[in-house]
Amino acid sequence: MKTDVIAVSSRGARMEAALQQADKVAAYKGLSARNALHLRLLAEEAMGLMRSITGETEGLFWIEDRDDDYELHLQVQTTLNEEERTRLLSVSSTGKNESARGLMGRLRTLFDWESDEDAAACSGLFLPDALECSSPMLDWEWSLRKYESALYSRVSQNAPGAKEEWDELEKSVVKNVADDVKVYIRSGIVELVILKKLA
Repeated sequence: MKTDVIAVSSRGARMEAALQQADKVAAYKGLSARNALHLRLLAEEAMGLMRSITGETEGLFWIEDRDDDYELHLQVQTTLNEEERTRLLSVSSTGKNESARGLMGRLRTLFDWESDEDAAACSGLFLPDALECSSPMLDWEWSLRKYESALYSRVSQNAPGAKEEWDELEKSVVKNVADDVKVYIRSGIVELVILKKLA
């Protein structure tokens, strides 16, 4: 089953409708109170990510399920050009994107990409083991579980900054509730898919 697709905006338009969509799915599928809460929390995290995307952006949100496997989709076409990004970063005292902390902050940077140079920088931001490129600079896939595994290896090796990154990851609602999170980047379209089995 696939729900209606809801157009949402980084300024907050129709986000409540998206959250209600999660509640409707839970009621229709007869999910337990705990599973309904998990579905709602994951939808809230997706909307929080949408809200934090730089610039005024519109996206599409929907939920799909097959048996007990649920997928929450958030799809956004990247629209931030280099001039807008430079202007926004100049507001920061360091000239860097300081909000890219924690899991959702880091995911947000994927939604702010515009150029192939940004895609090339991805390996440094998300660890090479967590990112796969099926066609150079065009198709990218990132997985939370691959990122978690690669980060765990770095922590085991006492790599600089790895412990802090691990601590931030452990605090994430998405990391603790979702089974996996995948991000796909294809020709300017970024799609976040949160996966959760709700039996």
